[in-house]
Amino acid sequence: MIVITGGAGMIGSIIAWHLNTKLGRDDLVIVDHITHEAQWQNLVHRQYAEYLDKDQLFDFLEGNDDVSAVIHMGAISATTERDFNKLVEANIHYSQDLWAWCTEHQVPFFYASSAATYGDGRLGYDDASVDKLRPLNGYGYSKHFFDQWALNQLPENSPPAWAGFKFFNVYGPNEYHKERMASVAFHTFNQFSQTGAMKLFKGTKEGIKDGEQQRDFVYVKDAASIVAYFFSAALTNKPAHPTTNINGIYNIGTGKARTFKDLATNVMTSMGKTPNIEYIDMPLDLQGKYQYYTEAPMAKVRAAGYKSPMTSLEDGVKDYVQNYLMQDDPYC
Repeated sequence: MIVITGGAGMIGSIIAWHLNTKLGRDDLVIVDHITHEAQWQNLVHRQYAEYLDKDQLFDFLEGNDDVSAVIHMGAISATTERDFNKLVEANIHYSQDLWAWCTEHQVPFFYASSAATYGDGRLGYDDASVDKLRPLNGYGYSKHFFDQWALNQLPENSPPAWAGFKFFNVYGPNEYHKERMASVAFHTFNQFSQTGAMKLFKGTKEGIKDGEQQRDFVYVKDAASIVAYFFSAALTNKPAHPTTNINGIYNIGTGKARTFKDLATNVMTSMGKTPNIEYIDMPLDLQGKYQYYTEAPMAKVRAAGYKSPMTSLEDGVKDYVQNYLMQDDPYC
């Protein structure tokens, strides 16, 4: 039995999709706390054994000896969350409690970190170390704190296998409930469909042209594939490189930064339309807390034995737009 917290979220539901369709696993316990009225639809195509609210999970786990892994994607993921007490409870204490349960019961544990831990990027994006990082917001700090805490645990106080994943800019199906925090790919599709144009930020930093802020955009199916690789390696104790100890923190991106202009243009051309982009000022609540460039070094994931190629921006956007967003049923 595999527990997936945040299993009704974007990444969690696509991990469940991967486990269902690629690994033939339907012994899933989906855990979440759904607040958006349409988010339940992320689960309509999934095969799973049980659904639990996040507050029911520890009662379910008590005395349960049939859990083979915990994939912990549940969190407050809004970079704009201002209530730090909520972030501490949801992103730190809840994660620590799951870590402790997995340690006691010797169950592999995999969790979502974030590229937001890297802050403005001045110290680079190297997943070999988390020292000296300076996140730009409370969400990023809550993830950074847990990364540091996990790395400081002694082996005897840790699950038998564990990994944290610093997700970069993930886009793709089942993100529709995220509203403002959904990807620019999703917003481009909707804005362009409604108005005939897409609005991107002006280049508000010296040397940055309009729309040419860069991100490492990673397709959600690739993100799920990497998590599933680590899960499979832990269960078989056979990573692709047999001498590799997989425990640690890993970037999940493509290793290639692309501009928002590239992303938006590919969305519109995938719709069969001529691109039309307008440029606007950056909102005040993002100024000084905005990453102008991210790119995920992927050497550590490759060294752990993950061999599949990453989906290009062009191919990922085309699949997302044509096989999901343009369909009557956009859910994966």
